[in-house]
Amino acid sequence: MSSWLGGLGSGLGQSLGQVGGSLASLTGQISNFTKDMLMEGTEEAEAELPDSRRKEIEAIHAILRSENERLKKLCTDVEEKHEASELQIKQLSTSYRNQLQQKEVEISHLKARQLALQDQLLKLQSAARPLSPGAGAVPATTASSSFSYGLSHHTSAFPEDDMDFGDMISSQQEINRLSNEVSRLESEVGHWRHIAQISKAQGSDGSDQSEICKLQNIIKELKQNRSQELDDHQHEMSVLQNAHQQKLTEITRRHREELRDYEERIEELENLLQQDGSGIAVPDHSAVQEMQNPAQVLQTEKVESTKKIKELEDKIKDINKKLSSAENDRDVLKKEREQLTVENRQIIKECESLKLECSKLQSYAMKQSDTVTEKERICPQSTSVEEVFRLQQALSDAENEIMRLSNLNQDNSLAEDNLKLKMRVQGLEKENSLLSQEKEELQVSLSKLSNEYEVIKSTATRDMDLDSEVHDLRLTLEAKEQELSQSMTEKATLIAELEELDKQNQEATEHMILIKDQLSKQQNEGDSIISKLKKDLNDEKKRVHQLEDDKMNITKELDMQKEKLIQSELVLNDLHSIKQKLEDKVEDLLDQLNKSQNNNLNIQKENFELKEHMKQNEEELSRIRDKLAQPLNQDSNSNFKDDFLKEREAEISDLKQNLAEIEQLNENLKKVAFDLKMENEKLVLACEDVRHQLEESIAGNNQISLEKNTIVEALRMEKGQLEAELCQAKKRLLEEASKYEQTIEELSSARSLNTSALQLEHEHLIKLSQEKDFEIAQLKKNIEQMDSDHKETKKILSSSLEERKQLTQLTNDKDIFIEKLKERSSELQKELDKYTQALRKNENLKQTLEEKDRSLGSMKEENNHLKEELERLREQQSRAALVAEPKTPGCSTELESEISQLNVIKDNLEEEIKHHQKIIEDQNQSKMQLLQSLQEQKKEMDEFKYQHEQMNVVHTRLFLEKDEEIKTLQKTIEEIKTQLPVERHNIQTENSDIFQETKVQSLNIENGSEKHDLSKAETEKLVKGIKERELEIKLLNEKNISLTKQIDQLSKDEVGKLTQIIQQKDLEIQALNARISSPPFTQDAVDLQQQLQACAVEREQVLAVLSEKTRENSHMKTEYHKMMDIVAAKEAALVKLQDENKKLSARFESSGQDMFRETVQNLSRIIREKDIEIDALSQKCQTLLTVLQTSGTGNEVGGVNSNQFEELLQERDKLKQQVKKMEEWKQQVITTVQNMQRESAQLQEELHQLHAQVLVDSDSHSKLQVDYTGLIQSYEQNETKLKNFGQELAQVQHSIGQLCNTKDLLLGKLGIIAPPLSSGSSLTSQSAELPQTAKSDALSASSQQEIEELRKLLQEKDATIRTLQENNHRLSDSVAATSELERKEHEQADSEIKQLKEKQDVLQKSLKEKDLLIKAKSDQLLSLNENFTNKVNENELLRQAVTNLKERTLILEMNIRELKEENEKIIETSRGKETEYQALQETNMKFSMMLREREFECHSVKEKALAFEQLLKEKEQGKTGELNQLLNAVKSLQEKTVTFQKERDQVMLALKQKQMENTAVQNEVQHLRDKELRLNQELERLRNHLLETEDSYTREALAAEDREAKLRKRVTVLEEKLVSSSNAMENASHQASLQVESLQEQLNVISKQRDEAALQLSVSQEQVKQYALSLSNLQMVLEHFQQEEKAMYSAELEKNKQLVAEWKKKAENLEEKLLLLQERLDEANAALDSASRLTEQLDLKEEQVEELRKQNELRQEMLDDVQKKLMTLVNSTEGKVDKVLMRNLFIGHFHTPKNQRHEVLRLMGSILGIKREEMEQLLNEDQGGVTRWMTGWLGGGSKSVPNTPLRPNQQSALNSSFSALFVKFLETESHPSVPPPKLSVRDMKPLDSPGRRKLDTNVPETFKDTTESRSGRRTDVNPFLAPRSAAVPLINPAGHGPGGPGHLLLKPISGVLPTFTPLPVLPDNSAGVVLKDLLKQ
Repeated sequence: MSSWLGGLGSGLGQSLGQVGGSLASLTGQISNFTKDMLMEGTEEAEAELPDSRRKEIEAIHAILRSENERLKKLCTDVEEKHEASELQIKQLSTSYRNQLQQKEVEISHLKARQLALQDQLLKLQSAARPLSPGAGAVPATTASSSFSYGLSHHTSAFPEDDMDFGDMISSQQEINRLSNEVSRLESEVGHWRHIAQISKAQGSDGSDQSEICKLQNIIKELKQNRSQELDDHQHEMSVLQNAHQQKLTEITRRHREELRDYEERIEELENLLQQDGSGIAVPDHSAVQEMQNPAQVLQTEKVESTKKIKELEDKIKDINKKLSSAENDRDVLKKEREQLTVENRQIIKECESLKLECSKLQSYAMKQSDTVTEKERICPQSTSVEEVFRLQQALSDAENEIMRLSNLNQDNSLAEDNLKLKMRVQGLEKENSLLSQEKEELQVSLSKLSNEYEVIKSTATRDMDLDSEVHDLRLTLEAKEQELSQSMTEKATLIAELEELDKQNQEATEHMILIKDQLSKQQNEGDSIISKLKKDLNDEKKRVHQLEDDKMNITKELDMQKEKLIQSELVLNDLHSIKQKLEDKVEDLLDQLNKSQNNNLNIQKENFELKEHMKQNEEELSRIRDKLAQPLNQDSNSNFKDDFLKEREAEISDLKQNLAEIEQLNENLKKVAFDLKMENEKLVLACEDVRHQLEESIAGNNQISLEKNTIVEALRMEKGQLEAELCQAKKRLLEEASKYEQTIEELSSARSLNTSALQLEHEHLIKLSQEKDFEIAQLKKNIEQMDSDHKETKKILSSSLEERKQLTQLTNDKDIFIEKLKERSSELQKELDKYTQALRKNENLKQTLEEKDRSLGSMKEENNHLKEELERLREQQSRAALVAEPKTPGCSTELESEISQLNVIKDNLEEEIKHHQKIIEDQNQSKMQLLQSLQEQKKEMDEFKYQHEQMNVVHTRLFLEKDEEIKTLQKTIEEIKTQLPVERHNIQTENSDIFQETKVQSLNIENGSEKHDLSKAETEKLVKGIKERELEIKLLNEKNISLTKQIDQLSKDEVGKLTQIIQQKDLEIQALNARISSPPFTQDAVDLQQQLQACAVEREQVLAVLSEKTRENSHMKTEYHKMMDIVAAKEAALVKLQDENKKLSARFESSGQDMFRETVQNLSRIIREKDIEIDALSQKCQTLLTVLQTSGTGNEVGGVNSNQFEELLQERDKLKQQVKKMEEWKQQVITTVQNMQRESAQLQEELHQLHAQVLVDSDSHSKLQVDYTGLIQSYEQNETKLKNFGQELAQVQHSIGQLCNTKDLLLGKLGIIAPPLSSGSSLTSQSAELPQTAKSDALSASSQQEIEELRKLLQEKDATIRTLQENNHRLSDSVAATSELERKEHEQADSEIKQLKEKQDVLQKSLKEKDLLIKAKSDQLLSLNENFTNKVNENELLRQAVTNLKERTLILEMNIRELKEENEKIIETSRGKETEYQALQETNMKFSMMLREREFECHSVKEKALAFEQLLKEKEQGKTGELNQLLNAVKSLQEKTVTFQKERDQVMLALKQKQMENTAVQNEVQHLRDKELRLNQELERLRNHLLETEDSYTREALAAEDREAKLRKRVTVLEEKLVSSSNAMENASHQASLQVESLQEQLNVISKQRDEAALQLSVSQEQVKQYALSLSNLQMVLEHFQQEEKAMYSAELEKNKQLVAEWKKKAENLEEKLLLLQERLDEANAALDSASRLTEQLDLKEEQVEELRKQNELRQEMLDDVQKKLMTLVNSTEGKVDKVLMRNLFIGHFHTPKNQRHEVLRLMGSILGIKREEMEQLLNEDQGGVTRWMTGWLGGGSKSVPNTPLRPNQQSALNSSFSALFVKFLETESHPSVPPPKLSVRDMKPLDSPGRRKLDTNVPETFKDTTESRSGRRTDVNPFLAPRSAAVPLINPAGHGPGGPGHLLLKPISGVLPTFTPLPVLPDNSAGVVLKDLLKQ
């Protein structure tokens, strides 16, 4: 910004220098010309004037010259400032255009970004939508609808928005009945209109009688219908109440049963989980892979979405930067405008000083002219006076221009004024050129006259010729004076034209002000569009974050499922290992069995062998016994046998022992085998259990994989739907973009329209219509989306119902799963509600924080700009101090006066700035009030709709009548035209100037019929306006409908809380703004400490707010319990609803009449205003008549009548404008009434739609009651979110504290910067205090030092500015980073909440569907159970129901009678109201008739005014008779029109009365028909109800019998099953006894685990009780803290307000100082630019000087030769005298006046060598002779050598220094006659060129010799320093005779010229001194 401002300042300085230079050269030439003329006159007179008089004239002349120079300087300054203002205005206009273009580009960028964001959003939504559990069947269109419509409409999840189910049904039935009645009434109205028309046409009595009969029949039918309808209505009410009570009881019972089922199911699942730790099947790897694939796809999509989101965030940052830069540019432009106002005021004051100096000049000029005329009458008197007059006129023109500039504070109008100023300057230049030509002619004539006069003198016929020539000269003077007077008159005409131009300029300024207002409106609209787009971007960002969070949740769920799969795999592996171990055991046991069997077989074989061995032994024993029996007789063998027997017995005993051992072994083996068999059976059972578990796990895995597949498919479907929605959104955005472009084009075209009120309204209407078109399109799209969503939901419901019919058998298994899902969904809903509430608060906080961040950034940038401008202004002050001190005492006095003036200006400006600030504050307040009034007006518009329909017909008739009146007026005007063809031209010529003031009538001045064309154009415009207004009204109605819906859905509690939070934040940010905008003071540290304390207190207050929220949470819990009690009281609301319906019907009738009364009041007010206008117009007509009479009776026809006539014409124009305003206002009233009529019709349609919606919502109400409990619990969790937000707020306050610290650092740096400034200023002041009499070496050195010091200071300032800019950038970056972090956090939270919202919507829909199904199923189950258990009681209940029905019918009949009586009463009241309504309509008609009469009187008065104007014009021309005739004709026409109007009004009133009677009859017929229809409907309803009840009872009886048969069959089947099962039990009892032992062991383990769980439960319950106690204590403490902190907060708020007020005052003072410093800075920049230009010119001059030095050296050598020759000639001719010289002296003696002849004689004596003393003696002895003798010697000098006129600078050369002369030379050289853009080498002529020599005549002699002073050769060339003998040449140059114009250096010095002392000019003058002298000026 600093570079931009620097470039702007430099460009302004260059352009100002160029334009100011051209103007200064022009004024300098004029002033030089006037000085030459004055000096020629004085030089011719000086020869005859005495010394004293001459000295006085010279003194006066010097004073005049100094004054003239001062005026020249002021004029140049004024012109430079004017041109600077022109350039600034141009740049401002270009900057405004650039800003507009930037805004348009930003809008287009934002639109493109919005499209891109919506694309991304829809993609992400397609990926992340289907995550909510149990919501696969819900389509994705719900999300799109919430996306498009969810911003304005909040879900009605709060209980206040919901109505009871029964209430909804009853209200819907009432609404349907009312709508049917309305349609029937409309049809009957049409029928009766038709009948009335037929009866009017026929007029027969028979038809009337037949109609009366028909009406009586209809009345009877209507009564019957009404009674039937009442019966039906009451019956329905009773049925609905019973149904409602039953449903409530069923819902409560069902809820309790569900809770029990859930608890049992949870316990079973825990047991199963504990048992099933040892058996899950092998996982399905294919399912895992299928789950991993979509997860990878989702991850890739997530990466892409993150990249896109980063890109969008970067774009948003860029847009924010652009917006901040645009705001900074706007602030800069505002500051520049304020600077322009300050400069304009300075110009005004300078103009006043110029006026005073001009008056002084006039006095001096008059004195001088008097002296000149006294001494010499031949001298032209008019030249000086003419010049003074021209200066006066130039000053007056400049004053006019300055005044005009002061009036033009608006930016856009200045460009046009500058063009007009340029035109005026060109005109003034032309006038100056004409005057200069006249002056040259006068000079030529004077020279001729002087030559003739001298010739006549020489012929000695002096006296007669002198008289004649004097006479001739007087005649010429008189002629010239006449020419001057003519030029003055021309100037007067030019001034008049300038005044006209000023008037046009004022009108143009008003036009530009209007255009500026329009542009500001456009800017506001563009800002609003940008804000809307930003909000859309933020919303889309939030959605993107939501989708990201959804993806994260999906990935988390996938990870969880992967972990579960891994765990299941591990469990399966463990089971496999266990199974393998068991199989190994079984194999080992089988091996052991085989071994034991083999052993058994071996043992059996051994047993068999042993048996055989035993048999053999027995056989051997028998043999042995036989053998023993044989040798019994033998004694010898007996001993041997005994021994043998003993051995055998021992062997047998051994064998027996072996057999016993083997038998024991066999028994043991049998036992072992039995045990092994039992173990095998156990293992087989365990294996079977494991197999079952594996199968179950496999089935569960399959189900999970199927669910995942369905989810993936649903995601794909939703992705496709979202892509389609994306395409639709793109199309919509393109359409909106095209519409925006059309609106911009139309607005740009509307800018070029005229500034009339109709065109402004037209532009406003175009904008409104386009906005309404956009809103209509959006609403249509929303409606289409809703319809599509509705259709899809219907399809889904039908499909789901079909599926449910098929899945009736599986409901028992699925109900448990659904209940679990319900629990989960209720928890999710609770969390969702918490998140939604927290998010809303977050969004509001985020918006406020973003706004405050923007305001902080803008305030910081403004602070930096102010600091930079302060530094620049300090530099300017130091430079101003440098410039101000080295001036002369006269300059110091002038500067002191100017400083005092500037101080006065400064005070005025400060007061004005304060005033403007107050005005701005008032405007802001008025803006807020206007917004409130707008909202109130919207409400009033809704009320006025019904009234508008009635007024529409009346106004159309009024328009037709107006058209007829206009046609009659046109005819009268044409008649007047024919009578007045002659006066037309005169009227046009005289009053063309006056008619130009009114823009509307200036189009048709040439035609005589102004009124006719204007009225036509106005009527056409009005018709178009009315059509456009009608379209607008339709759009406004639709908008009002949408707004009412939105307002109804907004929750009031949330809005109040959010407004409080926002107000607190606004107060904090205002305090911060005040802190940031404050300058560095001593109190800063203390104030900042106080602010930090305030921040800490605010933090404590936020914590208190959090505690209050927790308390509110507990209150909400109690309210939830209360709501359960309120549900029981809903039955009483039905009765209230009936009463409310009756009240509503009464209100509908009363509201229409109230609106009608308001319209009547408005019309009466309009009529009063019209009466006032008519009175004013009649008074003006009377004044016109008196004027006519006075002008007719009096003899004075001149000035008085014309003045009065002009005043009357002005008054007439004002009246016309007022009439137009009144007509426009009337049209606005008409359009508003029509709008209200249309809106009333639309509201009725909306009522029908709302009633239809109420029926739909009544079904969902019962479901929402269940959801309400979940919502209340979710509200509790929002309080935790609030705590988090409090922590974030503390972080924000910490960041604010850091910003305050950085501000302190910046202020400290500014304090460090201040001392170098003071030191620089002291140095410059010391250098400036050096005396002017010092040598040139010291001056140049000091100037160089000053320049170096200034450069160093500039470098230091640049360095400090850079450091400050870097600090600012760092601060802004840090602030942006913090704001981005906060935004990201908020966006994450927003995305989570949006996800939860979407999940909630899906869950709610799914819950609604499932609730319906569950209700149907539960109803069926309950009816079956109750019928089965209560079979006997059903008959009794039926009998009781029949008795109850009979009683109810009696009650209903009683109620019907009561209702009939009430209806009759209502009909009577309605008839009374209808009579009132008819009376009001009659009064309304009368008022409208009065209005028409008033308007006609207005038209007649206007026509009278026109006629009087024409009469006045004719009076001035002496034509009175025709005017009287015209007046009589007009009066007769007016009387006729009045009579016609009265007749027409009477006819209209009669018609209206007949219409009112017809409508009354029709209304009575309609009421009777309504009654009949109602009674019929009631009867039909009661009959149908009885039939339905009988059918239901018969069906229930049949169903009960069927159920009995089915149950008996089931009992028989169950008995058979029992027999079979008992047999099976007996078989299985043996096996169970074996399994009981193993199960007992498992039971012991489980009982231990159960005991542990019980202990843990008891511990946790104790902890919960402790937590509850601590929570209650904390709530009490928090309440106490809240009360204390509220008191603290209020006290600190007051402190903060006081601090804010102090900071505002300081900021205002700083702004005032800044403006002053900015002005000084601009002046310093201009001076520097001029200095740089002068340095370039100096370089060029130095090059030329070097060339001239060479030439001078050559000439010096020539001069040396000439001097040598001259010395020789002097030596040779000392005693000689030149004849020519003596002759000229002799003749000159006689030419000179007598007083100065002694000087001529002295000169002659000096030439002849006579001493001065001898000469004085001779003169004293005899003056006469000597003087007469010596007169002729000097006269020839005037012929031989021309008298060079004494230049003003020649005298001032004694008083001025070389540097001052050199600066003046540069001024003359740098301001050529044709102003070039820059001084180039090509444009400069060498010193020898003839153009240069012309200029040299105006340059002083000493100045020409300054070039030689540089080379040190001044003494040889300067004629004033050289000796007289050296300066007088004796050789004439070639081509110049004795009277020719030779070079000034070669001319002889005459005695008349004064001799000059040598000047002390030093040779070493440098460019620094010249620049210093220039800066002094």
